[in-house]
Amino acid sequence: MHILFSKPLFPNILGITVVLILSGWLMVQAQGNWIFIIAIILVEFLVISIIFMQFYNKYARPLNKASKTVNEMIKGNYSARFNNSNSKEMEQLSKNINKLARNMNEITIQEQMQAEQLTSIIDNMKNGLALIDEKGYVHLVNRGFLEMFQGEDKQYRGHLYYDVFENEAMHNVVQETFLYEQPVKEQFKNERGLTKNYMEVIAAPVFNEHNMIKGAVLVIYDITELKRLEKMRKDFVANVSHELRTPITSIRGFAETLKEKQHDEQAAEEFIEIIYKESHRLQLLIEDLLELSRLEREDFQLEKERFNAKQMIDEVLPQLEQKAAKKDLDFTTSISPDTDVYADSDKLKQVIINLVDNAINYTPSGGNIHLSINEENERVHILIEDTGIGIEQKATSRVFERFYRVDKDRSRNTGGTGLGLAIVKHIVEVHQGEIVLESEVDKGTAVHVYIPKP
Repeated sequence: MHILFSKPLFPNILGITVVLILSGWLMVQAQGNWIFIIAIILVEFLVISIIFMQFYNKYARPLNKASKTVNEMIKGNYSARFNNSNSKEMEQLSKNINKLARNMNEITIQEQMQAEQLTSIIDNMKNGLALIDEKGYVHLVNRGFLEMFQGEDKQYRGHLYYDVFENEAMHNVVQETFLYEQPVKEQFKNERGLTKNYMEVIAAPVFNEHNMIKGAVLVIYDITELKRLEKMRKDFVANVSHELRTPITSIRGFAETLKEKQHDEQAAEEFIEIIYKESHRLQLLIEDLLELSRLEREDFQLEKERFNAKQMIDEVLPQLEQKAAKKDLDFTTSISPDTDVYADSDKLKQVIINLVDNAINYTPSGGNIHLSINEENERVHILIEDTGIGIEQKATSRVFERFYRVDKDRSRNTGGTGLGLAIVKHIVEVHQGEIVLESEVDKGTAVHVYIPKP
């Protein structure tokens, strides 16, 4: 009843009621005049038709249009709009529907943006990612995954994981994740032709709102570099142990011999000389290890200053010339007097001394060594050339590794610790510079050091 007498419908109901009452009264007054009665009925029909048309145009048609607009919104067409101002009620309904459409459109745009951002993040991850549902079907693999395993999206998406994941370790982590419903981690080798990479896969379960497992997400990391660094660390410890054991064994052995006093005076002097040399070698090794440790510290700071390159070389030239003269080597220099360097003077001297020492040690008597310094393309170019024994091409990329020796016996005889070139490389790198080695067996070696100018 309340709806019938609501403000929008009441005028129409009242009008129809008045027409019906008036027409009834007129028919009574007509007293059998059928022409008059028919005329009254036609007028009544016309009036009621007009009232219904007015009602239809004002309420029924707008409601039909509003219903169509809502149906379009249900289909996802949030650009659909409903506009009607026939009455205050229709105008308010129009505003509410249009506001709802705008809000839904904004929510859809935000969802699309978030989905695109999530897709972009997943696809641009360096690590591989795969999503598996509770039935074992692969739903998603990102670009990183495809690059790691050199596959295509269609090879994985929609397939069972044990049919498309080739590595047994990945099968195990998926199975254990579903079995124990907790994250599982495992490492494996990924071999593709001649390339062998080390991978680590972490699988984590995905739960729904009822805490039921709905799938698993796999993240694959390429840990090849970590494995390489781990191997370097193990090799370094092994090499240090070996390098320390040799002089310590010599010192201890000859000290025990001296302690037993079963030798003549000349032999004792020889033993003492050997002990002195081995202890000196041990001291050099420890000093080089400490120097490397200082260079690799995060808080290491260079004491940079601007200085003249020729003046720096003049300070170390006498000791270099003396060493070269002892081996009957022709040592020459070519240094531009106007070349200034902005660097740590002591560290740069150490670089030059180490490189020239190497050239002297590995160049036979009668050979030549040349040191030159000049400016090239906003960089200071330091070049040490020799006519020594040279280095095989396959070894040139490894000579800057710690304890790497091209000729181990010869290196030890020259008193080298095997750390000189590693120290040189670190010093150049902390200067943001570059070091390049060129060599040919039995023809000589050239080492180029480039230090940027400020």
